[in-house]
Amino acid sequence: MDFYTAFKKARRRIYCTVILSILACVYLLNAILYARQGGIILFLPALCLGTVDFLLIKKYCAHAIVSSIHPNPEDVQAAFDKYARRAVNWLLIVFLMAFAMALTFITLSVNSKADELLEFFLGNLSTLEFVIFFFAKNLLIVAWLNKNYTPEYYGKFMNTIRRVFIISLIYWTLASLLYYLFEKIFVLNISIFVIGLFLLAVIVYNFTKINAFTYSKKRHNRVVIAAILLITVTAGGYTYLARDIWLTQPYINAVPHLYDGKSEITYAEDSGVFTITKQTDDFKILQLTDIHLGGSVLSYEKDLKALKAVYQLLEYTKPDLVLVTGDLVYPVGISSFSFNNTAPVQQFAAFMRNTGIPWAFTYGNHDTESYAATSADDLNTLYQSLSWHTSRTLLYPYVQPAITGRNNQLIELRNQDGTLNQALFLIDSNAYTGKGLNKYDYIHDDQVTWYKEHVLRLNKEENRTVSSLVFFHIPLQQYKTAYELYEQGSDKVQYYFGANDENSVGEVCCSEYPSAMFDTAKELGSTQGFFCGHDHYNNMSLSYQGIRLTYGMSIDYLAMPGIARDTKQRGATLITVHDDSKVDIRQVPLSEIDNK
Repeated sequence: MDFYTAFKKARRRIYCTVILSILACVYLLNAILYARQGGIILFLPALCLGTVDFLLIKKYCAHAIVSSIHPNPEDVQAAFDKYARRAVNWLLIVFLMAFAMALTFITLSVNSKADELLEFFLGNLSTLEFVIFFFAKNLLIVAWLNKNYTPEYYGKFMNTIRRVFIISLIYWTLASLLYYLFEKIFVLNISIFVIGLFLLAVIVYNFTKINAFTYSKKRHNRVVIAAILLITVTAGGYTYLARDIWLTQPYINAVPHLYDGKSEITYAEDSGVFTITKQTDDFKILQLTDIHLGGSVLSYEKDLKALKAVYQLLEYTKPDLVLVTGDLVYPVGISSFSFNNTAPVQQFAAFMRNTGIPWAFTYGNHDTESYAATSADDLNTLYQSLSWHTSRTLLYPYVQPAITGRNNQLIELRNQDGTLNQALFLIDSNAYTGKGLNKYDYIHDDQVTWYKEHVLRLNKEENRTVSSLVFFHIPLQQYKTAYELYEQGSDKVQYYFGANDENSVGEVCCSEYPSAMFDTAKELGSTQGFFCGHDHYNNMSLSYQGIRLTYGMSIDYLAMPGIARDTKQRGATLITVHDDSKVDIRQVPLSEIDNK
C-alpha cells in the first residue's frame, strides 16, 4: 500500500465519521427541542449514530498506518499545506455563517415570537451543517497526517487555529453586542457593516498570513479568495436588494383624498366575507393589474410613474372599489434591483389609504417569488395588519378558506334593499407548477369547488341564480381558445374591444394544465365575466360560450424591456354594475386621460 492509497482510505473514513457525527448531533438537538411533542424518541437514532461513529473513530482514526509505508516527504507536505489552509478558511466561514445567523436571530428575538425563532433556526441549520462538515473533515485530515507523519508545521497550524478561533470569537461577540444595541435602541440594521468588515479581514489574511503555517509559500489562494469574494458579493448584494426603500413616500404622503362614495362595508369575522351595500344605482369597479412596483433605488422613477398613473386613473374614473388582479409588486432583482416584496406593498397600501378608496386584490405569480425577501406566510400576515380593521380601505380577509392558493375571497355587493347584486370572487390562480421556468399554475379543483359551493349557497339564499364576476391573475386556457377563434374570424366569439400584442403575436400565457373553472361557471350560469391580467400587452375583451373574457390593461413600467416607453397597453378596466345586476365594461387607456 502506497501513501496515496492509504490517504484516500483515511479521507473516506473521516468523511463518514464527520457525517455521522453531524447527524447524531442533529437528532440529539431535535430530540431536545421537541421533547414535549414526542421528540424524545429521536434520542435512539442519535445514540445509534453516535455509537457507530465512536467505533469508527476507535478502529480507524486512533491508529497509525503500517510502518512499512515511507512516503516522499514532499507528498506529505503538499497534502498538509492543502488541508491546513482549507481548515483555517473553513473555520472563518463557520464563524461567518454562525454569526450571520446569530444577527438575524437577534433581530427576531427583539421583534418576533419564540416559535418564529425556532422556525428560523431549524430552517437555516442545514447551511451551518454544511460548512461545519467542511471545516471538521479538513481539520481531521490534518490531524491524521500529524498522527502518522508528524509534519514540522503542525504546531504552527494549531496555534493559528487557536488564534483565529479566539480573535473571531472576540470580534463576533463584540459585533453581536453592538448589533443588539443598534437594533434595540436605534432600530438600525448594521449587519452589512459587521459582515463586510469580517470578510475584508478574511481577504487581507489570505493575502498576508495564510503561509505562516505551511511549507509552500504561495502568494495567495486564488480559489479561496474568489470564493470569499463571490460569497461577499452574493450575500451583500442580496442583503442590499432585500432592504426596505421608501423613496416614493413623499409623493404618497401628498396624495389627496378621492373617495366620495357612500357604500356601507361590513366584515363577517366567522366567514371572512366582506359585504358592500351600495347606496347608488350604479357601482363602479376599477380593475388594475400588473402594477409591478419594485421598491428599490433604481426602480424609483418607474415606481413613481406607476403610482402617478394609478392616481390619474382613480381621479378620472372615481371608482367605488378597486380590484388589483395580481403582480402588485415585482421583487425580481434583475429588473427591479430589489428582492423586497414588503416595502412596495406597504407603500401601495398607504397610497390607497390616502385616496380613501376601498380595494382588494388577487395574488399574481410575482408577488411571492421564492427568492423574495418575505415568504408567502409573512406577506399574508403583513396584509392582514394593513387590512380593514386598521386601514378602513383594504378588504383583505382575516379568515381564508382551507383550499389551494392565497386570498381566495368572496365579496358580496348588495343593493340598498339588501338583495345580492353581484358575488365578486377573487381567486388565486397560483404561481408556478415547479416543473420548469415559467411553467404557470392554474385554478385548482378545490378552488373551483369552493366557488361552486358559494354560488349554490347564494342561489338558495336569494331563491334565484345570482350574478357573479370572477377575478384572477393568470388567464384560463379558454382565453387562448377564444383568441384563436377570433383570429380565425369565427362567429363563436364576440369581440368588444382591445388588442392582444403579447410578444408581438398576441400570445396567451396560460397554464398548460386545464382548469375546471370555465366549465363549472358555464354549468352554473351565474358568472357574467372573468377578468385577469398577467399578459401586459394583451387587453382584449371577448365573449365565449356566454361568458365575457376580459384582459385588464396593465400599469407596468418595469418588468418587460422597453415597456416604460410603450403607452397603448397602459390603463385600467372600468366595470359599472347597475341596480339590475347588469354590467357595462369599458377600457380606460391612460392616453385617453393624458389627451384631455
